[in-house]
Amino acid sequence: MISKLKYYLKTILLVELFQGLWLTGKYFFSKKVTLQFPEENTPTSPRFRGLLALRRYPNGEERCIACKLCEAVCPALAITIEAEPRKSDGQRRTTSYEIDLFKCIYCGFCEESCPVDSIVVTKNMHYHFEERGQQIMTKEKLLAIGDKYEAQIAADKTLDEPYR
Repeated sequence: MISKLKYYLKTILLVELFQGLWLTGKYFFSKKVTLQFPEENTPTSPRFRGLLALRRYPNGEERCIACKLCEAVCPALAITIEAEPRKSDGQRRTTSYEIDLFKCIYCGFCEESCPVDSIVVTKNMHYHFEERGQQIMTKEKLLAIGDKYEAQIAADKTLDEPYR
């Protein structure tokens, strides 16, 4: 009987409405925490996983030795590698290295499985696609990204070295 009386009293006095208005008013007059996006970036973790890249050795030769471990370990099956021996010295190198970024889940398994640190994740989080087929990252695109962010990648690798 008393619980029904409490329910009707709350309904008539609009208690929930005033509780909601109080909460809205409390945040209405507090300091705002909005980021102005293009000028300000959101803080990211040191281990943030963004856009993928392929690295080169300091002499300009690509690092990938076509071991296909990254292709095997990828849970989303986003990586496709084709390889054959080079004619000049007989070493195995990739002829085709493709990553479908629509399939990629950015887990970082490919980076961890690579024995020569060829495939890495960068901190680049701002990228988009305007046309169909641009989400397929070819070997040339991945190497260009790696060349562009090599200084940042090397710095991140040295910072992360104690935890590997």
